[in-house]
Amino acid sequence: MSSITPLLQPIRPSRHFHVIDEGQINQLANGTLEILAETGVHCPSEKCLRIYADHGAQVDFAKQIVRIKPDLAAASLSTAPRYYTMGARSPAHDINLDGTGLFCATDGCGVETIDFETRIRRPSRKDDIARMARIADHLTSIGFYWPIVTASDHPSTSPLHELDASFNNTVKHVQSETVMGRDLARHAIEMARVIAKDRETMRKRPPLSLLVCCIAPLGQDREGMESALMFAEAGLPVGFMSMANVGSTGPATLAGTVVAGDAEIVSAMVLIQMAHPGAPVFHSFMPGIMHPRTGAYQATAWEGTLLYPIGVEMAHHWGVPTLAGIFATDGQVPGWQTAGDAASSLMLCALAGAETGSGLGLVESCKLLYPEELLLDSDIYHRIRTEAAGIDTSREALALDVIKEIGPRSHFLKHRHTRDHTRRRTLSDLTSQPNPSGGMRDPIEVAREKVDWILREHHPEPLEEIQQKELTRILEAADREIGGGK
Repeated sequence: MSSITPLLQPIRPSRHFHVIDEGQINQLANGTLEILAETGVHCPSEKCLRIYADHGAQVDFAKQIVRIKPDLAAASLSTAPRYYTMGARSPAHDINLDGTGLFCATDGCGVETIDFETRIRRPSRKDDIARMARIADHLTSIGFYWPIVTASDHPSTSPLHELDASFNNTVKHVQSETVMGRDLARHAIEMARVIAKDRETMRKRPPLSLLVCCIAPLGQDREGMESALMFAEAGLPVGFMSMANVGSTGPATLAGTVVAGDAEIVSAMVLIQMAHPGAPVFHSFMPGIMHPRTGAYQATAWEGTLLYPIGVEMAHHWGVPTLAGIFATDGQVPGWQTAGDAASSLMLCALAGAETGSGLGLVESCKLLYPEELLLDSDIYHRIRTEAAGIDTSREALALDVIKEIGPRSHFLKHRHTRDHTRRRTLSDLTSQPNPSGGMRDPIEVAREKVDWILREHHPEPLEEIQQKELTRILEAADREIGGGK
């Protein structure tokens, strides 16, 4: 028996603000344009190089370097839509990127999981993606789903098996960050058409989108860019992420890393608009900071959290939506650090006006899944959602008549106003849970129990039988063509 998927609860801030001023935004943007015009980016795809050249960019085919003048970059980006819809299998769960709310996704591409039953650490597999998709489907904090870990049991065609596990276990929008290369892209687009049922619907309400990582510093990935071109041609949203690392693959200053990473992203978005004007694109800046003693990537160094909302500012400067960095943690297990790393980046990005963000559910710098971490992150999400919404200051909320009626040195417990408004209050279902033996229960223990309850009780609306068969057919064809199976 299927369950009803709860409606989404995006973060809708009562107000927005700039984390840096307009002058600084312009300085960063002018730096991006200067790097694109004078230094350029490396693009190892002959197909992409020819598109750049045909549209007026300066291309050195021998060195595979593309330089883009400011006027050309601006003209190309002018065709990119500022607002669009990321569709879902269920129309009630479509995401309208209209600038009024922040919709969040799970983190993705982890490679290991703590086993749901044995609690032993092991390589992740397709069934883990399916289980977590069901949990994400139940959570109102999750607006869309990234396959949260890798299907290592299907190595050659894992991105397609990740999509299959996702589409079969959530009615929400799915975004892939692993479909790279023309062969995988062709099959993934066919899977999206099966979910949408026809090509027109796939363009109007695309059920699948793609995120492509750039290669820092100042490089593009051939397989990723060629996948992006195919997705854009099919009408599916594509975004580009820079993960430049301050001090190693980016300069040792925050501003320098913003410029270098932004140049990577802008060069890719320009290409898509040259090839397919009006194609939906998005900008994603998720850098790290190099640890000065070990050289390790740190997702949540103190000052590094500021880089995520600055990425939001840059996306909006270029006139496109953003996928913001939220919740990434360097913590090793669910606990104090994972909670502390999450809250500030989510609040800053929400108040800066981010349309989407990803990062819930993984630890160890996005490598390891603890199933309960998604529940813990969801709890923090709803805390931020409530705080960002501000407070009601209507006459009813000010309660002036009630205060006058009760007067000094009494209490408000008996008043109808108290009963009515207390019933409307939403509280955490993880924290402040009484322990029968006294005190309060450990929220991590409660989260583990809730994971078990969701997997036992929540069963999203299944795909139609014909859709299931079509996805299976596509997977079998891909396994034969790409994986060398029979």
